[in-house]
Amino acid sequence: MGRPKLIVITGPTASGKSALAVETARLLDTQIISADSRQIYKGIPIVTAVPTEEERHGVRHHLLEMLPLEAYYSASSFESDAMEILGRIYKDRSVAVVCGGSMMYVDALCNGIDDIPTVPETVRMALMEEWRKRGDSWLLSELERLDPAHYGKVDLMNMKRVFHAVEVTLTAGKPYSSMLTGERRHRDFDILKICLDGERADLFGRINRRVENMVESGLEEEARRVYPMRSLNSLNTVGLKEMFAWFDGSLGREEAIARIQKNTRVYAKKQMTWYRRDESVVRLDFSVSPEANAGKILSMLAQKS
Repeated sequence: MGRPKLIVITGPTASGKSALAVETARLLDTQIISADSRQIYKGIPIVTAVPTEEERHGVRHHLLEMLPLEAYYSASSFESDAMEILGRIYKDRSVAVVCGGSMMYVDALCNGIDDIPTVPETVRMALMEEWRKRGDSWLLSELERLDPAHYGKVDLMNMKRVFHAVEVTLTAGKPYSSMLTGERRHRDFDILKICLDGERADLFGRINRRVENMVESGLEEEARRVYPMRSLNSLNTVGLKEMFAWFDGSLGREEAIARIQKNTRVYAKKQMTWYRRDESVVRLDFSVSPEANAGKILSMLAQKS
């Protein structure tokens, strides 16, 4: 009997990952693990585009809507949880599917992640409170002071990653960058990594339509429900930040919606840049139907067996 197989379906937002993952898992009679850093939280299914029960077509999904909004979760947590779930799936199946566009999550599962200490809640909450009082510029200066090497590499616009680097440095008592070895871990399964790709103009059109559908589906109501908790890290995401700015009066409604579309397009470009650096990825055209692309995946899987 050959090694178990893991099919990873990734790609930019709005490229149709969920539909392809469901069709692939359905044909293989297996299960899906979500690799989405926001779909893991309860209470925000519209802004995170959680697949509905109807869209899942009876396929079991893991790591969807399992945590309260105030809970902490990381790529390291995901790696641990996903590996445990894969162990259960592989007891009676030879293949599993992972689906998601969170780049760090996909990389953690495929290649492993460095051994980073768990941050105590007291450290996290104290740092969060200082950040709230002093702002982004203070947090950036703390990272530069504590870990200038990482400050020179990290995306300084991604405050979630800046915050994480500072809290880990404070916990470990040494720079976050010194713990990043980049060593790949051995996996006991073979990986087939699929990335949905296509014309940028088509993708941007899909993104704009998705945002419009989110608004029609009740995005405003969802955002108002969680607005009192807007300082939580889980809510620091495109779609909610712009809604909160509208509620605060710094943006108009139509401007907020347009800003969601723009910021989602910017994020999608970052995702595409990331995936194009990965030579192990097999690219499939997102304009092709999920059924046709799933057939291609099954053919590739058969060739690897």
